[in-house]
Amino acid sequence: MVYTGQPLNRFEDPRLLRGDGEFVDDMKPPGLLHGYFVRSQHAHAKILSVDITRAKGMPGVVAVLTGAEAAGRIKTVPPRYMKELEGVRVPEHPALAHEKVCYVGQPVAVVVAEDLYLAKDAAEAVQVSYEPITPVLDPVEAADEDSDPIHDSIGSNVIMRMHAGRGDLAASFAKADRIVKGSYDVPRLSAAPMEGRAVLAHYQKAEDQLTLWSSTQTPFKIKTHLEILLPKPPKNVRVITPDVGGGFGQKVEVWPEDLALSYLAVELERPIKWVEERWENLLAYHARGYVGEVEAAVKNDGTILAMRLRIIADVGAYFLTSTPGPPMNAVLRCAGPYAIPDMDVTGLAVITNKPSTGPYRGAGGPEGAFFMERTVDLIAKDLGLDPVAVRRKNLIPNSAFPYKTATGLTYDSGNYGPALDRALEMSDYAHFRQVQKDRTESEPLIGIGLATVVKASGGGGAMMSSIARVDIEPDGQVKVYTEVSPHGQGTETTFAQIAADELGVDIDNVQILHGDTNDLPWGQGTFASRGLSAGGSAMHAGLQEVKQKLSQIAAHILECAPESVAFEGGAVFNLEDREQAMSFAELASAARNPDRLPTGMEPGLAFQTEFTLPNNPYGFAAHIAVVEVDRDTGGIRFLCYAAVHDSGKVINPKLFEAQIHGALAQGLGQALTEITGYSDEGQPLNSTFMDYGMPMATDMPDFRLDFTETASPTNPLGVKGVGELPTVASPVAVANAVIDALAGAGVRNIDTPLTPDKVWRALHDSD
Repeated sequence: MVYTGQPLNRFEDPRLLRGDGEFVDDMKPPGLLHGYFVRSQHAHAKILSVDITRAKGMPGVVAVLTGAEAAGRIKTVPPRYMKELEGVRVPEHPALAHEKVCYVGQPVAVVVAEDLYLAKDAAEAVQVSYEPITPVLDPVEAADEDSDPIHDSIGSNVIMRMHAGRGDLAASFAKADRIVKGSYDVPRLSAAPMEGRAVLAHYQKAEDQLTLWSSTQTPFKIKTHLEILLPKPPKNVRVITPDVGGGFGQKVEVWPEDLALSYLAVELERPIKWVEERWENLLAYHARGYVGEVEAAVKNDGTILAMRLRIIADVGAYFLTSTPGPPMNAVLRCAGPYAIPDMDVTGLAVITNKPSTGPYRGAGGPEGAFFMERTVDLIAKDLGLDPVAVRRKNLIPNSAFPYKTATGLTYDSGNYGPALDRALEMSDYAHFRQVQKDRTESEPLIGIGLATVVKASGGGGAMMSSIARVDIEPDGQVKVYTEVSPHGQGTETTFAQIAADELGVDIDNVQILHGDTNDLPWGQGTFASRGLSAGGSAMHAGLQEVKQKLSQIAAHILECAPESVAFEGGAVFNLEDREQAMSFAELASAARNPDRLPTGMEPGLAFQTEFTLPNNPYGFAAHIAVVEVDRDTGGIRFLCYAAVHDSGKVINPKLFEAQIHGALAQGLGQALTEITGYSDEGQPLNSTFMDYGMPMATDMPDFRLDFTETASPTNPLGVKGVGELPTVASPVAVANAVIDALAGAGVRNIDTPLTPDKVWRALHDSD
C-alpha cells in the first residue's frame, strides 16, 4: 500500500478523544508545589514597594519571590538575535518587574505553595504600592519623536526601522493614470489556544538536572535560555514537550514565568507547576496590531506600476519575540503574488504600554496581505474594473519563477492561474455577481470578496535547518526522532506515511518520537509552517541513508546489485528475481550481525541527518467570500466561501483540509469578532471569553475547498506549508466582501472586526 496521498486519520486522535493524552496539568509528581503570579494592575507605573510579609506567613506557603530579589539572581529575557541587527534597540523583559511595570498583567511576584488555592490566596495578600505613569497606547503616537519613551534606556519608542524596495518610484508615479490610496488598521488579537501556557519544573540535585515539562513549540530554545539565564545553571537541562493543546505561534517564545519557576525549582529542590488561567492568557501576549498606509500608482487597465507602503507595528512593551519576524515579514511579504515592478516599503516597530506581540498564525503575512488585498480591491473600484481582472493583470506569470519581488524575496515556484480559476468556479462567482446586480433596495445587500495571497514556510536563517534521527530496531520497527513536535498538525501521521513508503513497511511499524531535548543535540521547533518542508525533509534524508545501507546489506545477502534491491510490503527483494527475497525484519536483524554484513561495514542502523532549506517554499491561495448584509441590523451571513490552496505535494488530504478549517476559523474570527482593545488608561477590555469574540463552530459557513499541486524545488518532498496560508487570505477576503456589499453607499473601508454595529453605522452614516 502507498500511504502518501491517503486521507488517514491522525494517529493521536483516539488517545486524545479517550482522554488519555498527557498535558502538563495532568502531571502530579511527588512533592509537587504550585506557583501563582501576582500581576500588575497598571499599564504603566513605578513600583514603590512590594510587601510580602502577610503572604509568607500564610499556611502552606513555601516561598514568595519578588522582582527586587529576582533582579540580582535571574538574568532578563534577551531579544535573542535582535541585538545583532543594526539600528535595533529592544528592551529586555525581567522575569519579575522590579522598578516599574509596563503593561497590565506583567508578573511582579510569584507565590509557591503546597496547593494551587493556597497559592492564590497568598498572592492576593501580596501588597504592591504603585505610582501610576501616563501610558503610551496609540502606536502612531508612540512613533512620534516627541512621544515620551517608555524605556528611558532606549530613549525612543521606535525600536526598529525596516525598509525594502526597488525602482524609481517618482518616475513610476509620474506615469500613472491614477493614484489609489488606502489606510488600514489591523487590530490586536489573542491566539487563545485551548490550553494556555503551562510549566512544570523539577530539579534533581543528585544528577544536577533540571527538567522542564512545558507546553511549548520550541523546547530547544527554552533549554538554551535556561542554560544562559539561570544564576547557576544545572549541569543538565532537559526540556520535554508533552501533548500541547494548541500554540499558533504564542508558544514559540521563552517567557518570564519559565525563568522564575525554574529558578525556584532549583532553589527549593521540589517540583513546581504553573498552568496559565484564561484571563492571564488573554493579557499576556497578543498578535497583529498594525497600521498601514498605501499609495498605488496604476494604469487605467489595472496594471500596478508601483506602490508605497508605510507600516507601523505595535509590538507592546518588550517585544518578546526572538527575531524581527512579524514586522519584518509584513514589510517583505506585502508584495503578495503580484509582479509589481517598483515598491518602497518602510516599517516601524514601536513600543507601547501593552503586552508583547509576536508570531501568530501567519506572523506578519496576514497584515501585509491585508494592506495589499484591500488596495487591489480599491484599485478595481476606482477604475471600474472587476477585482478578478485586476488580480489576473498583475499575477506573477508561470514563466517568471523563480521570481524576485520588489521587496527582495525570491518565490521558488508557482502556478497561480489554475487555483484562481478553480476558486471562481467553486464559488459560482459569475452567478453571484449577477445576483448582486439584481438585488432590490428591499433585499439584503450582497458582497463578494477575493484574496489571492502567498505564504512562506520554513522561517529564515538558522530556522530553515532541521535535524532528525532514524533508528531501525532489530525486529524491523522504525523509530524516527524529530525536533518538530505537533500540537494539532498531525505530523506524527504524515511523517509516518512518508517513512512507511520510503522503507516499504507497514505504517504500524513506524513510530515518530519528538518533544524531548535529550533525543537530539539541537532543534528549532514547530512554527513558520516548517514541519514538513524542513523537519520532514531532514527525516527524508535519514531515510535515504538507511535505505542505502540496507540495500548494500540486502545485495550482499541476496547476491544481486544494490540498485536492484526494492522495498515493498514489508519485504526486500531483487527486482531481477523476486524469488530472491527476505522480510524487512530479517534484514534489520542482519544489519546487527557482523557475519552477514559486507566486508568492512559497521553493524547498526542509526542515522542522524540534517537538512537546510535553500530558500523558503511559497504556497499560494485564492479565497472568495460571498456575504449577505442585513440593511437594518448590519448582520452578516455567508452565502458561500470557496478556497483553493497550492501547497505543493499533499501528503495527507484529510489533515491538509483540517489545517485549512482551523486556520479559516481564526481568519474569520479576525475579520468579524476578535479584538483585544484597551481603555484610555491602558486597561484591557477583552480579558475573558465573555467579552473576547472567539468564533464558534456555529458561526462557520460550509467551506468549499480544493487544492492544486505545484511541487517546490526547495525540498525533496516538494511540499509547501498550508497551516498558516488560510489565515493570510481569509480575513481580507471577508473584509473585501463586506465592504463590496456597502460600496453602493460610498463606503471605502471599515476596520476589522466587522461587527454588526460597525457595519450598520458605516452603512447609515453614509446615507
